[in-house]
Amino acid sequence: MPTAFCAEWSNGRGPAIGMYGEYDAVPGNSQAATTRKEPRVGLGYEAAGHTDPHSALGIGSLGGLLATKAAMQRNGIKGTLRFTGEPAEKVRGSKPIHAAKGYYDGLDGMFSFHPFYMLPLCNTVRWDTHCGAAYSMIYRFICDEPELWGASDGAPIPQSHSAVRAPGANDALMTMYMASKALRDSMLPHQGGWSISEAILTAGQATADNLPAGLAEIQYMIRVPSISMAEQVVAVLDRNAAAAAAISGCRYERHWVSKSRPGLANHTMADLVWQSLQIVGAPKWDEAAKTVAREIQANLGLDAMQDPFIDECERLINPRHAEAILRHDLPPSQVNSTSDDYTDMTWQAPTARFYIARPALKAPMGYRYPSWVMNALGGIPETIDPTVICAAKILALSALRLLEDETLRTAAKREFLDRTGGPGGSAWIPPLCDYAPPIDFRWPEYVTTARGRDWWIPRPSNKEV
Repeated sequence: MPTAFCAEWSNGRGPAIGMYGEYDAVPGNSQAATTRKEPRVGLGYEAAGHTDPHSALGIGSLGGLLATKAAMQRNGIKGTLRFTGEPAEKVRGSKPIHAAKGYYDGLDGMFSFHPFYMLPLCNTVRWDTHCGAAYSMIYRFICDEPELWGASDGAPIPQSHSAVRAPGANDALMTMYMASKALRDSMLPHQGGWSISEAILTAGQATADNLPAGLAEIQYMIRVPSISMAEQVVAVLDRNAAAAAAISGCRYERHWVSKSRPGLANHTMADLVWQSLQIVGAPKWDEAAKTVAREIQANLGLDAMQDPFIDECERLINPRHAEAILRHDLPPSQVNSTSDDYTDMTWQAPTARFYIARPALKAPMGYRYPSWVMNALGGIPETIDPTVICAAKILALSALRLLEDETLRTAAKREFLDRTGGPGGSAWIPPLCDYAPPIDFRWPEYVTTARGRDWWIPRPSNKEV
């Protein structure tokens, strides 16, 4: 993957600690670091922006790594630090591949930080219920022998514009799209929170109106608690693709984007980070940050609040309390819930997954902030810096404790082996990645045209979207 990397620094023989940054962004979320809706300079609204925000994730993690390195140098602490660059998180693109390629092997501990995006996962650590499995694939329909559709043996190739012709790739794609929508309720039981979402990557590839489209592609993302559920959905989608191709005079190919495992708990690592979180404390937003927040509220026509940030942003939530809230509506048999791709790391090294509050505003009763507000708060220094600095401190403190405490490392490793059995053990799930990085598809990208530099999604003329 051209934008992936693995960097390593050592201060002598000793334990190895892993951290990482994520860097991808979502088209249609371009927002300047200002208190009103406006795209970044020189770009349209259709350009990409950080929604979670991964900008805080990457810089907070790098800050924690650099602080750990400085302390190791100053105090002669032996050990190795490894930092990986993880692109394409939204499609779980890199971590399943990196796990299979050994990027996380040999680590005594991995620290996974994310700015919070939903309660109760705010200023806390995941305990038992980690994120679930996810499969993503692209079905590519190709109509490269349209003359064979609908023709009897020995029939001549149609010449007239009004002659019978193959429906083509677009019809295959739409048949696949509608059949999968119709069968979605039958693919999985209605429990536990699962989703199947799709994106049409390529369509309309016909060279003239009277010719069938030669190529169409649709991507599916399956987010489910378990691998067996993902396999069940894939089996249905494969049948749908085969039927759609046969109907429309096409053949189909299935290309994997990601196959990632459900997450694995490690209480020793979770306790370590929770102790650090209690020492450092939750992030605090000062009067300068509140001034920014009030300006956003005023620009939206709302009454500015004295304390505009959600109270939980400045409070710690005990991991066991958060776990109880998460489990409230889940069946006892369900081990995993929701979706994120850090899960592949948890099978390669003892891992802690923790969340630090990102700035989020209180809303008047019945009001919902537009999406640009969260994007702006994730880029304005006064509002996002508390998240970044708090996360960096917790990462550094946790990493240094793990580097210096052999008893702690041994306990984390023992728990990891007890839960997995190690490679080849009865509970071990090996990496699922058996595919090459999916870098050759028409993912959104920057292009330069006579209209300027923007995402390949065209910008509307003289109006916003």
